[in-house]
Amino acid sequence: MLVTVLSYFLCSYGLLYHAFVPCSVPEQLRAHTVNHQQFLGKWFLKATVGRRETDILKFKDLDSMWISMEEPVNDTLLVTGKMRIGDDCITQTWTYHIFPDRDDVVLEGLPKRRTPLWSGKWANCSDCLIIQEVEPPLKETDTEDSLNRYLLHMRQSDNNPEVVKAFQNNLACHNKSTIFILPQEKEFCT
Repeated sequence: MLVTVLSYFLCSYGLLYHAFVPCSVPEQLRAHTVNHQQFLGKWFLKATVGRRETDILKFKDLDSMWISMEEPVNDTLLVTGKMRIGDDCITQTWTYHIFPDRDDVVLEGLPKRRTPLWSGKWANCSDCLIIQEVEPPLKETDTEDSLNRYLLHMRQSDNNPEVVKAFQNNLACHNKSTIFILPQEKEFCT
């Protein structure tokens, strides 16, 4: 009985708290209207957050990762990633397309994946970029996306714990609290 009462109390408290202190919402960078030049260059992946462990699982083996964005032709972003897994370096390339009727970028080969870009100001970092990856439910009867993760990228290679903490706290407020912070214990791949 006490557990049930306590459960109702905590739920009510949570609802009231969010009524008076709502979660902040990030500013979406509308891919078809922003200056793409601001995305070009080198970015270091610092952390990834999702609702479930499966959302971030593919990053758990990484020690470090950095990406380079180029715009080889208009409305296309070419992203090259350099990932360290143990003592090995892996290079991978992704092509994203920007369409005038969409606010997100579209990953070539995965047209159902939505990839919105968010301002790093949400993590108290003007020199950051947050990339979200969302895939629809696997079955029509499922109510939850099959993938929903956020990736925090910074221009600097060193870690900034305050930025990562702000990123984590803002997403936890949106019920996404499973986080992986890249350890960066070894040197970056070149």
